[in-house]
Amino acid sequence: MTDKNTINIYRNKALVNFEGKDFLGQIGVDSRIFQALNGGGISVGVISQQAIENGISVLVDENDASDAVDFLNKEFEKEKKIGHVSSIYSVENLSVIGFVSDNYNKILSELQRNKIYPLLLSQIASAGRVNIVVTGNQTEITKNIIETEIYGKPKTVHLALIGHGNVGGTLVEQILDSAYDILNRKRFDLKIVAIANSRKIAFNKAGFGSDWRQKIKYSTTESSVKSLVDFANEHHLENLVMVDNTASKDFVKNYPLFVENGFDIVGSNKIYNTLPISEYRSFRKLLEKNKKKYLYETNVGAGLPLIDTIKLLHLSGENITRIKGVFSGTLSYVFNNFSLRNDKFSTIINEALEKGYTEPDPREDLSGNDVARKLLILARELDLINEFEDINIQNLVPESLLSVSKEEFLSRLEELDDEYQKIKENQESGYVLRYVGDLHGDLQKEKGELDVKLISVPANSALGQLKGSDSIFEIYTESYGENPIVIMGAGAGAKVTARGVFGDILRLSETK
Repeated sequence: MTDKNTINIYRNKALVNFEGKDFLGQIGVDSRIFQALNGGGISVGVISQQAIENGISVLVDENDASDAVDFLNKEFEKEKKIGHVSSIYSVENLSVIGFVSDNYNKILSELQRNKIYPLLLSQIASAGRVNIVVTGNQTEITKNIIETEIYGKPKTVHLALIGHGNVGGTLVEQILDSAYDILNRKRFDLKIVAIANSRKIAFNKAGFGSDWRQKIKYSTTESSVKSLVDFANEHHLENLVMVDNTASKDFVKNYPLFVENGFDIVGSNKIYNTLPISEYRSFRKLLEKNKKKYLYETNVGAGLPLIDTIKLLHLSGENITRIKGVFSGTLSYVFNNFSLRNDKFSTIINEALEKGYTEPDPREDLSGNDVARKLLILARELDLINEFEDINIQNLVPESLLSVSKEEFLSRLEELDDEYQKIKENQESGYVLRYVGDLHGDLQKEKGELDVKLISVPANSALGQLKGSDSIFEIYTESYGENPIVIMGAGAGAKVTARGVFGDILRLSETK
């Protein structure tokens, strides 16, 4: 019997299962089971006709499971011969967890979200008393989830961080700095239990502390998704979140495996959201099937609340007619400065490179591909089925410099100066240059028009007044007409991006 304020656990139990369609509903079956087992000195815990399809389950002690199967095979020998009973077998290494709760459905939902599906449940509605049967290796995680829901125990969220460079390393420090405050205010216990890069992975069931860099440095464990999944299973960790702060095209292929093994996903990696639309939609279906979430606010606009705003507008039925803006903090810095100063284009590029605003090879920014990926992500938030190949991209690198080495490109940067000086001088008076992404056309159809290009805009316009390396996004809707919703601010940088990823982790933790 379960105490009102206690979670009772009974280990080393077994289920003896009867299977047979015609067997159900026959009068006297329950009493024959009791008599056969009691006659053999075996105590029966629960009989349930809901535990397995077309069958009955009987709960017994694990030590009695083999004898129970023998006694029942003998008792129902006739029914087996004529096919009413197809098989009688035992499932061992089980635990019964008993508790009292008025909110059983919420507990069951949390268990299922952590991929725990009770093999048997017995509920006395009038008393709020519940007994559930789970596998032995799920006992602790089940107990933790029930304690969280019944007693308000802090919810432990186990984080696996992939990538610990600029963004990933900054995120680790932000989590460690805020963990105590979050535990007190939000009742979330954030534990970083795994940190990895492409070469090595380090584990700590209790959660990493300020010495995490030393632990990963001296780790001898080769990085692998299997070792991470095995670690989570071995230690029965609940509320799992995999955080991808890499830019790896290969690592995203593991997302479905993580979801199938009980992980939610948070990421600054843009790759998955720009894969072919068939893979994109298949992954969304997998998330839904497994009751998992994938949050990626930092995919566009770093820490700015852009994707969430677009999602809410779209979900509310608002007709978004156009999204336009400066998507790249790097190219924002380049053209904001080039438009206002008398310096050469190559001087500004070198300056941005020295400040760490560009990739080591600036052509990765100047190609426009990063802006194009961000624009495609927003298009897909509107349920458009555009592919990357549909985007019209103006590459800012001359064809003669596309295939040379990085070193040669940097040494020949001045070859860009004359062309961009002419573009600058041929503008109308009071205009400035901006490199923009523009999603337009009839966005109620299957596909929109996506353009990534260098344009000239009035210096006093919203786009024209952009400063530093800030990003700006204009969202045009049917309701707002010619007056767009404008979101502007720091759209790049490790601290800003890490803070955005941290925000996604907290938002996910609140829904767990």
